[in-house]
Amino acid sequence: MDNVKGCLHIYCGDGKGKTTAAVGLAVRAAGYGIKVLFCQCMKDGTSSEVEMLQKLGIDYCCCTEKFGFYWNMTDEQKEKAKDAYMELFVKVIKKAKEENYGMLVIDEFMSAYQYGMIAPREAIRFLMERPEGLEVVLTGRDPGEELIELADYVTEMKKRKHPFDKGVKARKGIEM
Repeated sequence: MDNVKGCLHIYCGDGKGKTTAAVGLAVRAAGYGIKVLFCQCMKDGTSSEVEMLQKLGIDYCCCTEKFGFYWNMTDEQKEKAKDAYMELFVKVIKKAKEENYGMLVIDEFMSAYQYGMIAPREAIRFLMERPEGLEVVLTGRDPGEELIELADYVTEMKKRKHPFDKGVKARKGIEM
């Protein structure tokens, strides 16, 4: 990326658009020729954007095992999910470093981080010691102050109105 220091972006808030913004930035970067790795936590790889990201040459990964929502998991499932997401995180940061990526997106990072699925200490260490030119994009609700302090960009999506409030479920191609 022209020997420029990579920045840390956070897309957060209770509104729609966090993943959409991260996808848009990944597409923009790929269009410029930047090598992009797009990782999704707490999602199973079935969101509509995945196929298009791959068609554009953006490398994609997620946890292949489905765990569902955290609050619906048993203690045993939570432990299994923690192992799986930590393994995914370690794999992704290793890949980003070793394969010279210019951008790493970790979608739904905040949930995995807050629920301890990604060890906070290791996450903070990676963010502080990331490769010089690596642009990192994190999405999710309620980032902690420690993440906000580290970030170069923090963009909050605020919900004012959403069809979900009227009982409309997530629609393919729009919310998923």
